[in-house]
Amino acid sequence: MIPVRGYENAKVAVLGLGRSGLASARALEAGGAHALCWDDSPESRAAAEEGGLTLHDLTRAEAFDGIAALIVSPGIPHLYPEPNRIIARAWEAGVPVDNDIGLFFRSLAAGDWDQYDSAPRIVAITGSNGKSTTSALIHHILIENGRTSQLAGNIGRGVLDIDPPGDGGVVVLELSSYQTELARALTPDVAVFTNLSPDHLDRHGGIGGYFAAKRRLFAEGGPDRAVIGVDEPEGQYMANQMVETAADDRLIRISVERKLTGPGWSVQAKKGFLTETRKHRQIATVDLRDIKGLPGTHNHQNACAAYGVARTLGLAPRAIEQAFHSFAGLPHRSQTVGEKDGVRFVNDSKATNVDSAEQALKAFRKIRWIAGGLGKDGGIASLAPYLGDVRKAYLIGHSARDFALQLGDTPHEICEDIDTATIRAAADAEPGDTVLLAPAAASFDQFANFEKRGEAFVAAVQRLIGPRDD
Repeated sequence: MIPVRGYENAKVAVLGLGRSGLASARALEAGGAHALCWDDSPESRAAAEEGGLTLHDLTRAEAFDGIAALIVSPGIPHLYPEPNRIIARAWEAGVPVDNDIGLFFRSLAAGDWDQYDSAPRIVAITGSNGKSTTSALIHHILIENGRTSQLAGNIGRGVLDIDPPGDGGVVVLELSSYQTELARALTPDVAVFTNLSPDHLDRHGGIGGYFAAKRRLFAEGGPDRAVIGVDEPEGQYMANQMVETAADDRLIRISVERKLTGPGWSVQAKKGFLTETRKHRQIATVDLRDIKGLPGTHNHQNACAAYGVARTLGLAPRAIEQAFHSFAGLPHRSQTVGEKDGVRFVNDSKATNVDSAEQALKAFRKIRWIAGGLGKDGGIASLAPYLGDVRKAYLIGHSARDFALQLGDTPHEICEDIDTATIRAAADAEPGDTVLLAPAAASFDQFANFEKRGEAFVAAVQRLIGPRDD
């Protein structure tokens, strides 16, 4: 646990008692504060009270008397589409509002690192797509090379639940826009921006607000090094703001879509080859084509970002390449879950929107595509240019019939549920085909979350072909 510093003997309110809220309350208590907790859910309040935490009704008019700060769980909107009523009361009372990420950076900055030969390093990763895989890959590279690393934030453990980092330790944080938009302290040593595509627009009041939340990690964080994807205008804009000259090597630009030129530091992937360039010189090349845990262009972008971070932390190109080969990938993200008779089964349940589904469709050939669920605005019409390798679509869930109308000449079948779709796709598949779950839709019509949907697909595959040996 990271004890929270700066609130000794003070009363600090905690709103939202999920994973981050409970961790915040306990870390506040460990640092000498008095955590006063509230959640709209009676069940969550009861569980917190049973765990020894103190409840404090934040809906009362005088609730913020004597309160030093309000700590808010990331899932609670504070501004758009409208301010949360309790947060608005904190504003009226002049009480500072923060979250667990802000507490983490505030508390870690108070550490005494003089006793260490090498101060701990914090790597923070944000972006629209790929940040989980990038974070896990960085962590994997470090561990494979004998470095001490902890994975936390939006993946792995809660940020305040980790152990205090030791001599030379690295903390790898995946940060969502919900986490970066409110944190009052953001001071990573290395900050990573993968890419930007529209998401969570209601929460941020539009694409500008969404980008602004991501940009805070760089504009307010002032990282020693920035690794920034420049395949969208927003990334190019932010990269430009991070440098004083074209040769400023505090920035590493990454790309899978454009040729990067100039005297600066860059990492790009093209046709399956990653290339590092610095001061107009090619430093290293890595062949990504046969790395099973990193299939497709989108994963090559993740590899570029992780490679850039590893280089800033002093690792050699060949050591990074070796670690790439032992990376198994993350569950539900282009995850190979079985192979039989020349047919590959891939679980990309995390492809909950058309942008991520596009990347999955571009990563494989001869596809038996399982898609559908709770579709988003526009459906799958924008995927038309990427259906050339789809031999047949097997449609499930609430949006199955709507998706069918947008498939044009692509063969398809309404299967309703994931078990039926998997059975039908497997029966039709020929050697060399890939049965791909990439729904391009949310899961909430049939499942609690995308993880449960992915688990259902894996279970269906295992019933067909048996469990994997590895």
